[in-house]
Amino acid sequence: MRVIVAGAGQVGFHIAHQLAAEQHDVVVIDQSAELVRRVGDSLDVQAYVGFGSHPDVLERAGAADADMIIAVTAADEVNMVTCQVAHSLFNVPTKIARIRHQSYRDPIWADLFSRDHMPIDVIISPEIEVARAISRRLRVSGAFESIALAEDRVRMMGVRCHDDCPLINTPLRQLSSLFPDLNIVIVAVVRDGQGFVPSSDDHMLPGDDVYFVIDTDHVDRGMAAFGHEEREARRVIIAGGGNIGAFLGAIIEKDYSGVTARIIERDRERAHAVADTLDHTVVINGDVIDPEILDEAGVHESEAIIAVTNDDETNILASLLAKRYGSRRAITLVNNSTYSPLISSLGVDVVVSPRAITASTILQHVRRGRIRGVHSLADGFGEILDAEIPETSDLVGKTIKEADLPDGVLIGAIVRDGDVIIPRSGTTMNVYDRVVLFAETSAVRTIEGLFAVQLEFF
Repeated sequence: MRVIVAGAGQVGFHIAHQLAAEQHDVVVIDQSAELVRRVGDSLDVQAYVGFGSHPDVLERAGAADADMIIAVTAADEVNMVTCQVAHSLFNVPTKIARIRHQSYRDPIWADLFSRDHMPIDVIISPEIEVARAISRRLRVSGAFESIALAEDRVRMMGVRCHDDCPLINTPLRQLSSLFPDLNIVIVAVVRDGQGFVPSSDDHMLPGDDVYFVIDTDHVDRGMAAFGHEEREARRVIIAGGGNIGAFLGAIIEKDYSGVTARIIERDRERAHAVADTLDHTVVINGDVIDPEILDEAGVHESEAIIAVTNDDETNILASLLAKRYGSRRAITLVNNSTYSPLISSLGVDVVVSPRAITASTILQHVRRGRIRGVHSLADGFGEILDAEIPETSDLVGKTIKEADLPDGVLIGAIVRDGDVIIPRSGTTMNVYDRVVLFAETSAVRTIEGLFAVQLEFF
């Protein structure tokens, strides 16, 4: 597949890196010669200096033969025009744009992006996607990730193993005997910044980040097995009243009955604007790193601090102060990936990367075949996929052992007629089974092929 990525910033670079690793034909465009040079030096892609919205630049990038264009420059308008030009002049089939300004997303202007006006197939709003991702992390205390799959029959959970985790130094093959009625499969482990798909002989160590697939009905038991029995967050402080903080406050009001949130926002006008959009959320005008303001927000009795200001250092400091003054959990937005290895050791429980979340959302629309859901894990190490087996798949009628799946792939669950099946090597796969699996980046294209409908079916 030939993909043009307009924008070589953090999100564009991450998407290009993922797609190039899967052997797609990728072209990156950016007006910054420095960013283009970085892409060219680091990735096996073509890279050009220029505006993605300029016809001559798109022509040089091969837009006439492109299957998809992904516009993720810093300017909404450039992204929109890039998609329009790609459609009108080059008939690019799929057009994806990152659009930040929320007035473009207002339902009263929904017709703007129709095929007759400005034909954009997928619009990604980073602030909304980040707010949704953070809200998922609130659902299960103790987890740094929680993703619903297969109509929420299955969950993918991410947890950190602490020194008191009951499962450390235990070979994974013993899990089924230790917990015979627990439907769980550990699909990936990140240790010292390096991810791997574990074998039955591997065991977990303190400090490991562990990703496991589990029957949704067993989530509480699964978290307890890892030593995470933290009480549910009922009182939450949101540090930062920007778009992410406001969206998160609205999600909590709508979907989290019994949860109260307080937002701290430094700018007085913005604080009043956010307060006007929310019904039950208290908005405090003040500095998120002021101990008196944190005390006014009730930090000593809060279960979680969620730091989502526009400044990484402020988010980190606010999280650490809140935990020092009594908040039990810190969820911290960090844009600069170089901070990630450091802040976990400081006591931050969950690090949220807007770049990774936005890229993961875009990649869902890149995947082909009967892929129902895609989520990138561990900063691009691999993806958790929710896929349906079509009639023509080579998987039909084969056991997992017979399927000879590529290295770096592990099936976590099969959902059949509403029932969750924890797979074994002898488990047979049937037509229309929903398969939840983890695949390292290098194996994703092969997996796409296994879930694609073959042409002869038609």
